[in-house]
Amino acid sequence: DTSRELVKRDLKNLVILDRIDNPAAIAELKAINPKVTVTFYPYDVTTPLTETTKLLKTIFAQLKTVDVLINGAGILDDHQIERTIAVNFTGLVNTTTAILDFWDKRKGGPGGVICNIGSVTGFNAIYQVPVYSASKAAVVSFTQSIAKLANVTGVTAFTVNPGITKTT
Repeated sequence: DTSRELVKRDLKNLVILDRIDNPAAIAELKAINPKVTVTFYPYDVTTPLTETTKLLKTIFAQLKTVDVLINGAGILDDHQIERTIAVNFTGLVNTTTAILDFWDKRKGGPGGVICNIGSVTGFNAIYQVPVYSASKAAVVSFTQSIAKLANVTGVTAFTVNPGITKTT
């Protein structure tokens, strides 16, 4: 849904990183606005930071500039503790850390905008899903810390914290 809304805007490129290749979804996005170049790269947020950095080098080499990163991967499965933390928090930290190397003004970067997808449970934990709630609280705290460095890094960071959402 976020990608559908983005391609309706005046974008040049939309790059989607996901574990699942969905050609039909990519075709749908291209049809909404043929002026936007939509590109897909296979990516799992649980890959190590070095692999994320390699992928971003490829993307930056192709596009030259990237303005916005939306960290939207997430799972809700408290039976898979390590995976929940790896996807919801560690992966988000790695992706954010990797792109900061490209954007940080202290390193000659242009700055950018990071939108991390949190959850209302990051503020009001749900006792039935304590691991999920804690991982989203970590997202909120991490993002607030990165946001406080904006005047130094040139990178604006914020969270979007939806309530219960039906997703695949």
